[in-house]
Order: sequence, then C-alpha cells, then structure tokens
Amino acid sequence: MYEPNVVGDWQEYEEHAGLRVRVHRLEAAEPPRGRDDAAAGLTYFSVRVTVENRGARHRGIHLEDGQIDVRVGPDGEGAFIDWRNSQFIEGFDVHPLRRATAVVYAAAPEAALTHVDVQVQLRVDDEWADRRLWAGGIGVTEPTAAAAPAGTGQGGLAHQVSVFLKDQAEPGSA
Repeated sequence: MYEPNVVGDWQEYEEHAGLRVRVHRLEAAEPPRGRDDAAAGLTYFSVRVTVENRGARHRGIHLEDGQIDVRVGPDGEGAFIDWRNSQFIEGFDVHPLRRATAVVYAAAPEAALTHVDVQVQLRVDDEWADRRLWAGGIGVTEPTAAAAPAGTGQGGLAHQVSVFLKDQAEPGSA
C-alpha cells in the first residue's frame, strides 16, 4: 500500500538525481496582504514546500499555482488557496547545495484542519516529476481539559497522523 509522507519528511526524486522536496511548517497563519473575501468564515493556514538540490548540476524548478493541491478534512475536500498571497517558484535555477521555497496560504473550515493533505507535482527542467503526497494536520482548536485525550498538543500531531493512516489502511474503513 502506498503511504503518504508525513509533513516535514524529505522525499527524493529518483528520476532527478540529487533533487528532493518536502512539505513543512503547516501552521495557522494570516496572509501577509490581508484576507481574501472568498475566504470569509474560514480559517487561514500556511504551508511551505522546499526543493533542495543535492546533485552536481543546477536544475530549473517550476512550482506554480496548479502544481500544489491542498485537501482538508476526512473527506478530502479542496481548501481555498489564496493565490494572491502565496509565493511560488517560477522558473528558478536551483544550484547544487541550494534550496528554493514556495509558501502557500490557504483557508478551510477550522474543524477540517486536523486532516490536511498536500500533493505536489514538481516540474524540473521542463519535465514533470511524479506527484508526491504529504499528510498532516493543525490542532487549531484548543480542546477543553475534560475532552482532551492524553498526548495532544505540540507532540500530538505525529500521533494524529499515525492514527489516521492506520484507519485508512484497515480493510473495510471508509
């Protein structure tokens, strides 16, 4: 069974030796240029996608709108992506031992942010790389002391992702 990467993990591209990518810093964050009217009633968050070149030659990287898909909640509904506030990688040469980072601002219902999936399809030297998927979540809401299970908080994200992946792997789970 194919399992997605956990937010923060690096993923190597076999077809492009030395190139790797990761989705990281998934966090609640307000956009720098103000909220989009279309996101009224939604909670904003940001996610970073970093491409690193550990190879011997430079690579032309494209990571633009449409190449990053953000899904939220247990049903995988599309998040609102704020293109105006997001920063993409548009035709940048990433030299050896260098990195380039895209920052995506998105919004979704607060309750859905416990499950966030980010799919990335990188274009390298005008060739499409395989799509990669990262799973994570944001504990935006503060649970009450009576309702809070043990182990939640800063260290609880890994546990939540692990439980989610196990639930998805079980036969008969919807």
